[in-house]
Parts: sequence; structure tokens; C-alpha cells
Amino acid sequence: MPSLFNPAQRAEYERDGYVIVRGLFDTEEIGLMRFAMEQDPALRDSLYDRKDAEGKSTRMALWNHPGESVYGLAARSRRVVDTMEDMLGGEVYHYHSKLTAKEPFDGGAWEWHQDYGYWYHNGCMYPYMGSVMVALDRANRENGCLQVLRGSHLAGRVDHGVLPGEQVGADMRRVAQMKQQLELVYVELEPGDGLFFHANVMHRSDQNRSPNRRWTVLFCFNAARNNPYLEHHHPQYTPLVKVDDNAVRKAGAKLAPEGSAHFRKKSANPPELARRF
Repeated sequence: MPSLFNPAQRAEYERDGYVIVRGLFDTEEIGLMRFAMEQDPALRDSLYDRKDAEGKSTRMALWNHPGESVYGLAARSRRVVDTMEDMLGGEVYHYHSKLTAKEPFDGGAWEWHQDYGYWYHNGCMYPYMGSVMVALDRANRENGCLQVLRGSHLAGRVDHGVLPGEQVGADMRRVAQMKQQLELVYVELEPGDGLFFHANVMHRSDQNRSPNRRWTVLFCFNAARNNPYLEHHHPQYTPLVKVDDNAVRKAGAKLAPEGSAHFRKKSANPPELARRF
């Protein structure tokens, strides 16, 4: 399957660093994925909290290899992988996936950061990396949807360090300058919508102060030619087996195999990110 991007969207990606694809997964598909992630005991047992500066928590689960669950098949679907290969200019592999779960009234904020601000320290030489965030629930301003600075990927990698609380984020002096020059966009999504974005896009999100939860799943990819030169907690190049788009619907609400070992108990930050801003 070719990339989902038409020529206008491809140009949009180069200019803005992201593209929203409405209905990336249809109502039936996203329902299967949402149900499986709610019910999967292996995923549930791996959940951990990441607190913001006010002590509010976002619940997270992280896994390095997509596997055979319905949400793993979604990450390997041609609509996702072929589009990511178009974005990154060649073969990609699955770097990791994660669930971010902001519960009603209590879900924490995420401070300004770039994904490559972390992944650079994992031995990834080039920012040939990207993600697609898929909305499992409606995401809007009230429940803490993602915010991005349009075109911020063109500024390159910004230094990251420990911020108040336990998060690692970008140098706020540089972010302040970006905010003066770049448009801040609230990425409001319906269930099944996908946001494809470059690893250098600066992004954050507010706390969820609404009665509606905000769950999203992110599928993250690295270019095969950008194999990390360090061994770390995310995988080095591992060939990715694509599946046809109908694999998601055919799988039903398939869970991760019992005893699956690819879930992590907590994400680890490299020691190079221990500086404080």
C-alpha cells in the first residue's frame, strides 16, 4: 500500500512537521483496539505513573516489540508503516509503542519536549524518527489534547533536562523563543484519528480537568539506516513484518500472548538527561 499522504499532505509534513489523518482507523477497528488495551492483563500489569510538576499523574505502558495483539497489528499495518517510510525516506522498524492514559479530573500534564531530545541519547545518530499518535478517545482542549509548535522540527534538536516534578523536558529558554515565532496548535482528535509527526516537533499537553478520560496510543519508528550505536532500553534494528490493513479487523480484540515479556515496567531516562533547568 502506498503512503496515505497525498502531495499536499507531503508538503505539509515537510513544512509543519506533522499531518493529521482523520479516520486512520475506523470505528470498528478503534473499538477493538480500545477494548483490547482496556482488558489486556499484560498491559495492565505494566502500567506506571509519570507525575507532572503539580503531582498529577499520567498512566503509561510501554512495549518495544509490536507482537500479535490487535494493537500490535495496527502498528504493523501497511497504512501506518508505508506512510512512516514515506516520511522518513526508507525502511523503518518499530522503535517502541506506548499507551498514555489521562484519567478524568486527574490526568497529568506533559511539559514541552521533543522525542528526539530523548532518543538522541539512546545512540540514534540522526533524527530519522517519527511517531503516529492514535486517539482511542476524543481528545480536545478540555481533557488535555496534544499541543504542537508548527514547524518546530526545523529548529533541530533542543537540549533536554530534568524539570520540576519527575519529567524531562526541553530548555524552556529555547521554547520561549520558539513560542514567539511559531504557531501553537491544539491537536483535537476523534477516536481513530492519527497524528503523524517528526521526532523533532516540540509538543506538550495540559492536565485533564474534565470528566472525560483521554487515552492515546503512540507507535514510534526509527529508520533502518539509523541503527543506534548504543545498546539501551529500546531495540536496535529489528526487521518489521508488515501486515495487510484488514489484519486489525480480522484479529478481533486479540490480546498480547500470556507471559509476554515485551512490556516494560517503567521508562528509563539516560544519565545524560540528569541536568536540571
